Amino acid sequence: MTGPERVARFRALHERGIFVIANAWDAGSARILAGMGFPAVATSSGAMANTFGRLDGRVSREEAIAHGRALAEAVDIPVSADLENGFGDTPEDAADTIGRAAAAGLAGGSIEDYSGKAIYELGHAVERIQAAAQASRAAPGDFVLTARAEHFIRGHPDLAETIRRLQAYERAGADVLFAPGLPDLAAVKAVCQAIGTPFNFMVGIPGKSWPLAALEAAGVRRVSLATSLYKAAVTGLVAAAREIREKGTFGYVDSAIASKEISGYMRG
Repeated sequence: MTGPERVARFRALHERGIFVIANAWDAGSARILAGMGFPAVATSSGAMANTFGRLDGRVSREEAIAHGRALAEAVDIPVSADLENGFGDTPEDAADTIGRAAAAGLAGGSIEDYSGKAIYELGHAVERIQAAAQASRAAPGDFVLTARAEHFIRGHPDLAETIRRLQAYERAGADVLFAPGLPDLAAVKAVCQAIGTPFNFMVGIPGKSWPLAALEAAGVRRVSLATSLYKAAVTGLVAAAREIREKGTFGYVDSAIASKEISGYMRG
């Protein structure tokens, strides 16, 4: 599948109803998820950073783009990237990151309105999304831009302000809108009713990761999984390691997925 075909497929997914974009942490996990039938995969800044042995937010633009490229080269489905704040505070930084992501073969990517220290002032945040949108439209083969409003996961749980920002980002040219950490389904529905652009809901927060049917009824068009799959994998790792260290047994081997099945996914 060519780059433009991936972007066209990615856009079409947002128009057909709700779908899950599964967050992978390396090329191998991307192949498994694609092989299991997920129609698109995404990177996760937190999972990616952990694979480098670092905390979230401590990855460079170059590393994030290279990581996204590796996933895009591993699978024949659309890949979208978590591009944090565009790895810089200026509109030019956001635009440059989008241009590089598109050139790396990614079908889409997200830009958030949090600097790493504070939420950007609204006017500046809008300028950043406008620049990113212009870069996405100028990319050969197009690019699907997601704009993130970070209030609820940055200590500012203000639904009215979140909606105001999402509406502003929609007018600025974002293709998809995203507000992680919404407190309940009523808030999700209120957001979806206030915008005309597809909304991405983030699974991964305990007690706030509702079933697909409920999210679809609220108006959600895309569901991302953040670090939840990576955490599930690490949970298995830690449980197996604890068994070895604490019991001296290897019972985890009996319930592990067969090497043959893993190899089947790697053959693509």
